[in-house]
Amino acid sequence: MSTTMESAPDATKTATDRLGRWAALRRGRGLAGVVLVGVVALAGLAAPWLAPYAPDEQFAGAALLGPSGEHLLGTDSVGRDILSRTLYGIRIDLVVIFLAVPAGAVIGSLLGLAATRDGRIDTVIQRAFDLILAFPTIVLAIALTMVIGPGVWTIATVIVLAEIPVFGRLTRTSVLTVRQAPYVEAARTLGADEGWILRRHVLPNCLEPLTVQLALAMSVGVFIEGAMSFLGLGITPPTPSLGSLIKEGTQNAYHSPFFAVGPLAVVVVLVLGLLLISQALAARSRLR
Repeated sequence: MSTTMESAPDATKTATDRLGRWAALRRGRGLAGVVLVGVVALAGLAAPWLAPYAPDEQFAGAALLGPSGEHLLGTDSVGRDILSRTLYGIRIDLVVIFLAVPAGAVIGSLLGLAATRDGRIDTVIQRAFDLILAFPTIVLAIALTMVIGPGVWTIATVIVLAEIPVFGRLTRTSVLTVRQAPYVEAARTLGADEGWILRRHVLPNCLEPLTVQLALAMSVGVFIEGAMSFLGLGITPPTPSLGSLIKEGTQNAYHSPFFAVGPLAVVVVLVLGLLLISQALAARSRLR
């Protein structure tokens, strides 16, 4: 079907839906979430300018100091400034949020879309999803760490693999559901080809649940990074990350009870912001 079949109401509806998604993030919980995530992201990006010291700079005789004017969050076991290391550690979570999770979402969504085209392809893709889901995330992390070693790319790979089946099955379910909607059947009856229906009706109406899941998956990604680094499967010293800083803080909790407060507060703020964004988008979706 030629694109001349596109009607003004269709174009208006698509534009309205797009504006509605942005509107959900400009007020209430959505705005609060954007502000929280934005503050953390800006702090990480501006770490070279905001950090009072280099993340690896050591101060003689200043191990495990509490908060003070010189070190606002104290120092670690070898005399490094915790605030500086926390600001630089945020960058690892930014990689997780803005690279690994979207990569898993895109790959999974494309596979889910491909699964709706042919029954045999669907079977192969679903069994691949089952294989990935058969391994708990921590087991997958251990296996990949043994193969390629710990590091940011290991964390990113674990998150990508963990999110592929989630977005793949969500996309598959959404596409199959929308294809059975009355307005799609009406367009098909009028002679619209499947490509036009996919572009104009199916994909735009699948974006809503995928957007909500993306925000939720980003918060899960932060926990995965923290858990892997906490267990020694992610970022290794001396490179700072929020998870490794929390781990070190718990190990030194007796001598420096405030050690983990800063990194933990950043994780809480980041996850809370992402959850608020997800809730705002989900609420907007329910009101449609």
